[in-house]
Amino acid sequence: MKVPVDLGRRAYDVSLGAGVRHELAALIQERAPRAREAVVITSASLRAQPWFDVETGLEQHVIEVPDGESAKSWSTLERVSEELATCRLSRHDVIVGVGGGAITDLAGFVAGIYLRGVGVVHVPTSLVGQVDAAIGGKTAVNLRAGKNLVGAIHQPLGVLCDSEVLATLSERDRLGGLAEVAKCWLLEDRRASDLASASLEDLILLAVRLKAGIVMMDETEIGQRALLNYGHTLGHALEILALERGRDELRHGEAVAIGLGFAVRLAHAMGRVGALEVANHDEVLSTLGLSWRLGGGDSIDSLVRAMAHDKKAHHDLTFVLPGAAGFEVVHHVPDGLVREVLEKFRGE
Repeated sequence: MKVPVDLGRRAYDVSLGAGVRHELAALIQERAPRAREAVVITSASLRAQPWFDVETGLEQHVIEVPDGESAKSWSTLERVSEELATCRLSRHDVIVGVGGGAITDLAGFVAGIYLRGVGVVHVPTSLVGQVDAAIGGKTAVNLRAGKNLVGAIHQPLGVLCDSEVLATLSERDRLGGLAEVAKCWLLEDRRASDLASASLEDLILLAVRLKAGIVMMDETEIGQRALLNYGHTLGHALEILALERGRDELRHGEAVAIGLGFAVRLAHAMGRVGALEVANHDEVLSTLGLSWRLGGGDSIDSLVRAMAHDKKAHHDLTFVLPGAAGFEVVHHVPDGLVREVLEKFRGE
């Protein structure tokens, strides 16, 4: 199955299926015929997996980076850039990101800025990477002040979503990816009752098609693409506060699930949706096995401060919220209301 991302000269396909990682060499030959060297950016733990047989068909170098959000640091970006120079990578050559969303974010960003731009192919190995992070060209690293605050739009030459690599995912990683699937399901205004008949392959395809369609309409996020951040305002705030503590206590998908639960409650408090939609959100999350409860680890003050640093914000509190006319970006949400809903949400 191929899902096209039609962006004119920057068009590419997202390939889905068992074994599609083996198409990497042919994809590079087609999209970067002048390439002579390839640099694979991945982690040591991924290289140890039984499916790691990545072949580019070129002289191949491997750069290892940390797993998870630790890969998206300024220091890692600097080190990888220096190693690319050591490999003498040229503008005609290719970077390949093999990993979850954090690694493809890093690989895409360094590809976008090294030599002012070299080609990149993504082989996402996590569910969240396959349904979201590797598609659409958004790349970034984190700052202490917030997630993804330094980045660029740099479209890949292609994306290979191999279902075989998902077999080695931990249950925690699988559930984390399902949070992005839940987001897509809700953005399409689907009901929880329909989830029972959907396979994982169906859900992945739904999410990829939604992401590709929105990116084709709004590549640089000046409009519709911002809707893909549904649930991410609180989600990113929770992530960055957890990262400050330096522990693997909260992952992206876990944070997004909580963010989705909060966003629909905020919309309800603003009179944008009724109680039935809150219940539908909760049922979608629960059916997918996701926890949406807000724990007590962070103060309301710290959460509100972190949300104010969200990329969508313009010196205010900004959220993607559902409403009678569908989803939209809502600016200038009152600070007091956000605090009130957070307090109630925490008490559920």
